[in-house]
Amino acid sequence: MQRIGFIGLGIMGKPMAQNLLKAGYPLVVYNRSRSAMDELAVEGAVLAESPKTVAQQTDIVISCVSDSPDVEAVALGSNGIIEGAKPGLLYIDMSTIAPATARKVYTALKEKGVDALDAPVSGGDIGAQQGTLSIMVGGDEAAFQRSLPVLQIMGKNIIYIGEAGAGQVTKACNQIVVALTVQAVAEALTLAKKSRVDVARVRDALMGGFAQSRILEVHGKRILEGNFQPGFKLNLHRKDMNIVLQAGREVGVPLLGSAQVTTLMDALLAQGKGDLDNAALATLYELLAGIRSDDVTETE
Repeated sequence: MQRIGFIGLGIMGKPMAQNLLKAGYPLVVYNRSRSAMDELAVEGAVLAESPKTVAQQTDIVISCVSDSPDVEAVALGSNGIIEGAKPGLLYIDMSTIAPATARKVYTALKEKGVDALDAPVSGGDIGAQQGTLSIMVGGDEAAFQRSLPVLQIMGKNIIYIGEAGAGQVTKACNQIVVALTVQAVAEALTLAKKSRVDVARVRDALMGGFAQSRILEVHGKRILEGNFQPGFKLNLHRKDMNIVLQAGREVGVPLLGSAQVTTLMDALLAQGKGDLDNAALATLYELLAGIRSDDVTETE
C-alpha cells in the first residue's frame, strides 16, 4: 500500500486525513499547529517536521491549506515538497486556490519528475467527515487515474476536468453558485420573516418545488436556527470570491452577481463576522430589514 503524506489539518483536512487512516493507509502528517498533529498521532499517523520531510517519506502527498500563497510555500518554498521530492512522487493539492497558481506548481514540479494535480473539493466539513466530498481534478489524466483509489476514500463525486488548473476553474464556478444561492436563500427567508409569515413553513414549501437545493436544506436550517457555527467560514468564502473575480478578469468575463455578493461579504467582515458560517449573510439582510441587531455570534 502506498504511503501518503497529508499537509494541512484544518476543518476540512483533518477529517480527510482521518478517513485515509481508517482505510488503512500509512500516513505522514504535517500541520503548522501541533495540536492537530498530536491527535492524529494517537490514531497512528507519523509526524513530520516540514513539507520537505513529508515528501521524503511518502509516495503521494496531499495538501489542504488556506490560499494560493500557502500552497506555493508548501509546494515550492523553503523546506517545501519540491526539496524533498523524488521522481515518481504524486502531489495532490485539495486547497482552493487561483488556477494560475495551480499551473505554476504543476510546471515547477513536472521539471522535477513529480506529477501534480489540482483537486479542490466541495461538500463542507460534513462531506469531509463522511467521505462524500465532490472532487474536481485538473492535471495529467494518467496521474488522475493513479490518484483515484485515494480520492475515493475522501469523496464520492470525483470528476476529471482537464489540464492543470481546470480543477480550480471548476471550483471557482462552484463558489459562484454557492455564494449566489446562499444570498438568494438569505434574501428569501428574510422577506418571509419581515412579512410575518412562518419561515419554517416557507422553507418546507420551497424544498418541495423547483427552488429546492442542498443550500436551502442545510443553510436554510442554519438560518432558521440562528446557528452560524462554521461549517465553511465566511472569510474563506470571501477569499474564494477573490479568486473568482480574478479568474473572471483574466479571461474577460463580467461576473456581476459575484461582485455583488462579495460586497455583502465585505460588509460582514467589516463587522468582525469572518469566522461565522457563510450562511451568516442572512444576518446582514435581517439587520438591513430592521429585524435584528448586529450582535450575532457563532452559537447564537
